Amino acid sequence: MNKAQLINAVAAKCNLPKKDIDAVINAAFDSIIESLKEGEKVQIVGFGRFEVRERPARTGRNPMTGEAIEIEASRSAAFKAGNALKEALENK
Repeated sequence: MNKAQLINAVAAKCNLPKKDIDAVINAAFDSIIESLKEGEKVQIVGFGRFEVRERPARTGRNPMTGEAIEIEASRSAAFKAGNALKEALENK
């Protein structure tokens, strides 16, 4: 499911205009991104938790040449599913 399909599905369930649902979904995504930028965890009970994970700098290898290269430290978003989501997926 992509973003447009999500908007259509939510609009159909809520019986609201797609334009309004688009604004709500964009605002929700923007709020999650802003919280993650500030280093906060975002927990949606029953669904899951978003958090930022730090990756330290490390030495890697160029697969073409075998030469050692330095890989910079980075930050990435991670998602951990909540119990209700896990149970819903197990009980198809």
